[in-house]
Amino acid sequence: MTEETGSPPRWQQAQTGPGRIVLTGQWTLAHALAISDQLRAIPDDITAVDASKIGRLDSAGVMQLMRFAQRRGLDGEHLQFSAEHAALVQVIEDVSDDRPPRRRDYGFAAALERLGRATESVIRSVVGLVGFTGENLSKMLRMAREPRRFRLTATVSHMEQVGLDAVPLVALLSYLVGAVIAFLGSTILRDFGAEIYVVELVGIAFLREFAVLLTAIVLAGRTASAFTAQIGAMKSREEIDAIRTLGLDPVDLLVIPRLLALLVMLPLLTFIAMMAGLAGGVTVGAFDLDIPPQMYLSRMHETVEVRHFLVGMSKAPVFALVIGLIGCLEGLRVEGTAQSVGERTTSSVVQTISLVIILDALAALWFMHMDL
Repeated sequence: MTEETGSPPRWQQAQTGPGRIVLTGQWTLAHALAISDQLRAIPDDITAVDASKIGRLDSAGVMQLMRFAQRRGLDGEHLQFSAEHAALVQVIEDVSDDRPPRRRDYGFAAALERLGRATESVIRSVVGLVGFTGENLSKMLRMAREPRRFRLTATVSHMEQVGLDAVPLVALLSYLVGAVIAFLGSTILRDFGAEIYVVELVGIAFLREFAVLLTAIVLAGRTASAFTAQIGAMKSREEIDAIRTLGLDPVDLLVIPRLLALLVMLPLLTFIAMMAGLAGGVTVGAFDLDIPPQMYLSRMHETVEVRHFLVGMSKAPVFALVIGLIGCLEGLRVEGTAQSVGERTTSSVVQTISLVIILDALAALWFMHMDL
C-alpha cells in the first residue's frame, strides 16, 4: 500500500538530492485545483520527479503531471510512476500523443515500397478469395451428403431479395441501354444505308455481353454490398461468435444460402435483361427506323444464332459465384466497428464490379478465339 492514500496532493524534497522531489497523496480530478497549486510551487531547479509514492492517481492527475514535465523539459526517465499506475500512464501517453504525422515521402524508393505493399495486398486478397471459394465448394459437397444442413427458408428469402426485388431495376436499365445502342447504331449505319443491321447489333451485343454484364454490375452494387453489410453487422455484434458457440457453421448458415440464391436468380435476371434489351431495340426500330416489330423479330430469328444466347448465359453462374463470395467474405472480415463495416462494404462493391468486368473481358477474348 502506498503512502498517504487519503491525504491531499503535496510534494516534498527527496532525501537523495536537492534536485529531486517526491509526490504523495491523492492526485485525482477531485483535487485538480490543489494539484495545480502544488505544481506551481515546485522550484525551477527540479531535475526529477518521483510519483511512485502517490496513493491515488487518475487520468486527470497523469495529464497534469505530464504537462508539468513537458514545461520543465523532463523526459520519461525523470518522471517515475509506480508499477500499479504504469498501465494508466501508458494509455494516457498513447491518447495524448500530439506529435505531427510523418510527412509522406514522394521519392522513388517510397513509391516502390507503396507499390510493393499494394501488390502484396492484392495477392493476399486473391489468395483469401481462392481459399474461401474452396471452403464453400467443399461445404456444398458436404451439404449434398447431409441434406439436413440445407437452409431452405433462408435460401428462398434471399432469392426474393436478390432476384424478385431486382427485376424492375434490371429490366428498366436493360431496356434503356438496348434502346440507346439501337439509336446510336442506326445513326452510324444510316450513312451507309444499312439501318437493318441494327437488329444484329442489338441482338448479338445483348445476348453475348450487355445483358449479363449489366445484371452482374447491378447485383454487385446492390447485392454484394447488402451481403457485406448484413454479415458485417452480425460480426460487429458478435452474433457470428454466438453461432459458433452454438455448434453451428457460419458458412452453412450465412454464406451458402446467399450463394445458392445468386446462382439461381442471376441467370434468370440475365434472361430478363436480354428480353428487355431486345425490346428496347424493337422499340427504336419501330419508332425511329421504320422497321415493324414483325420484320424486326423475323430478321433476328434468321440472323442471330442460339450460340450467342448460350455464351451470355454461361457467364451468369460465374458472375454469381464471384459476387456472392466477395460480398460474404468482406462481411466476415469486418473488425467490429461501424467504420470497418463501411470500408468493407465499399471494398466489396469495388472488387466485385472490377472482377466482373475483368472476367467478362477475358471470356469475350476466349470465346472469340474459340470462334464461339
